[in-house]
Amino acid sequence: MHEMSLCESILQVLEQQAEAQHYHKVKTVWLEIGALAGVDAEALRFCFDVVMQGSLADQAHLEMVAVPGQAWCLPCASHVTVQQLYDVCPHCGSYQLQITNGDQMRIKELEVE
Repeated sequence: MHEMSLCESILQVLEQQAEAQHYHKVKTVWLEIGALAGVDAEALRFCFDVVMQGSLADQAHLEMVAVPGQAWCLPCASHVTVQQLYDVCPHCGSYQLQITNGDQMRIKELEVE
């Protein structure tokens, strides 16, 4: 379950930013999670609650914003939406797609005190 290590990394970022920006409590974390990022949302929510216990983000609320997968089709030069890796181009049926968005996870916003 890599969601646990993702949450540990999130906590590290929160702690680093708390020191740099002088806040002491995180109330809400908004994460952008791409459809192609390979993150199980329910597992992430569970791990978030576990990892944040006893930290500056203890009892913080997690908001997840879904980002659709997007790709560039090399043969037909189209921008397309994809649901999973290795989808076909809906315009020409090619598998030669270069992922351009939706394969990442990032902290979008924080509510802090």
